[in-house]
Amino acid sequence: MNDTALPRRGRFFSAPLFRDRRFLLMLALGFSAGLPLPLAAGQVLRQWFTESGMSLSAIGLTAFIGLAYANKFLWSPFFDAVRPPLLGRRRGWLIILQLALMAAIAGIGLTNPAGGAELTVALAVLVAFLSASQDIVIDAWRIEMLGEDDERQAYGLAAYVWGYRLALLASGAGTLLLVAHIGWSGAYLYAAALMLVGIAATLAGREGVVAPAVPMGWAERLRQNVVAPFLDFMGRRYWLAILVFIALFKLGEALASIPLTVFYRSEGFTRDDLAMVGTVFGLGATLAGALAGSWLIGRIGIGRALILTGLGQMLSNLMYLALVGGGRDIPMLFAQVGIENFTDGLADAAFLTYLSGLVNRSFSATQYALLSSLAAVPLRSLGATAGALAQSLGWSSFFVLTTLAALPAMGVMLFLLWRLPPPDRRASPEA
Repeated sequence: MNDTALPRRGRFFSAPLFRDRRFLLMLALGFSAGLPLPLAAGQVLRQWFTESGMSLSAIGLTAFIGLAYANKFLWSPFFDAVRPPLLGRRRGWLIILQLALMAAIAGIGLTNPAGGAELTVALAVLVAFLSASQDIVIDAWRIEMLGEDDERQAYGLAAYVWGYRLALLASGAGTLLLVAHIGWSGAYLYAAALMLVGIAATLAGREGVVAPAVPMGWAERLRQNVVAPFLDFMGRRYWLAILVFIALFKLGEALASIPLTVFYRSEGFTRDDLAMVGTVFGLGATLAGALAGSWLIGRIGIGRALILTGLGQMLSNLMYLALVGGGRDIPMLFAQVGIENFTDGLADAAFLTYLSGLVNRSFSATQYALLSSLAAVPLRSLGATAGALAQSLGWSSFFVLTTLAALPAMGVMLFLLWRLPPPDRRASPEA
C-alpha cells in the first residue's frame, strides 16, 4: 500500500490520515466552510438578536437568512463553467469568496440590531450567499482530490467535519466569550480575521484531477448541470425515494436547532454556559462522532451506517425533554449536548459520504450542490416555522414533534436498503 492509501478496514485511528497532505487541507477547508455559519445563520447571530429583544417567532424566521444554502445549485454551474485568471478553477474562486467573506463578516459587526436589524440581516444574507458559494467550490475540490473510494471519502469527510466543527468552536464559543470583553463589534472582527486560515489553505493547495470542461453556452450548461442530474436520477430504480430521503434526513434536527438559543436561555443557562458546554464540549463529542462514523462506514458499509446513525440522531432529540423545566442543570446540559453532538457527528459522516457517492465527477460542483441543497431544504424552509411551533406547542411537545419528524426519512432509508442495497466500494484490505 502506498503512502496515500487508506488503512486496513477496522483500524480506528489512521496514520495516513495525518500524513496525507490532502487530509490536512480538508481540515483547514472545513474550518473555512464552518466559520461563517454561526455568525450569519446560527447561534451567535441569534444570541445577539435575543439580547436585542427580538421575539421567539421573529428569531425563528432568521432561518430564511440561510436560504442560499438550499438554493446554491442555481448558481453552481457558474463555478464549473468560469475559470478565474489566477490559481485555477477551484483555488481562484475560493480566494475571491474568502476575501469577500472576511469583509462581509466584519461588516456585520459594525451594525447595531438593537436600533434596527435591517442592515444586520442584509449583511447576514450576503455572508450566507458567499458561504454557500464557498461550499460549492470546496465540495467540488474535495471530491476531485479524494477520488471515488467510499472509505477515502469517509476519512476525508472526517477531516473536513473536524475542521468544520473547530470553526464552530472558534466562531461560535470564541465569539460569544469575547463579547463580554470587546463587545459584539470586536468579536465579529475577530471572527472575520479567522478567515485567514482558509485563505492560507487555498494558497497551499493544488488543483485536483478533473474531467476537461466541454465548451458550451450557458443555457446548455444549465440544462446539462441542473436538469441532467435529475433526469439521470429519474432513470434509476427508486429515484424518488432517494431524493425524498436526502430531503428529509435532517428534518428533525433542523426543527430542533432553530429556537435552541431561546430555549436554553429560558431555562436559565448563561451565554458562557452555552459557549463552554454547548460549543466547546459539544465540539469534542461531534468530532468523536465524525471519526467513529467514518470507521463505522468502513466496517459495515454506507447503507447500514446510515440507518444506525440516523436512528441515533433521531432519538437524541428526546434528550431535550430532560432539560425542560429543570432550570440551570449543568450536569444534564453536559449529558444532552454530549449525546446529541456525538450522534450528529456519526450521522454527518455517513450522510455526506452517501451524497459524495452519488456525484458524477465530471460536474462535481453542480451535482453535489444539487444534492446538498435538497438536504438544506428542511432547515432553511420548514425550520423557519420552528419558533412559532415552539411558542404554540410548548417545549416538551415541540421536542417530541422534532423526534417524530425524523421517522419518514428512516422509513424511506430502510426501504432503500432492502430494495436497492448500495454497492460496497470500501477499500480492499492489505494483503
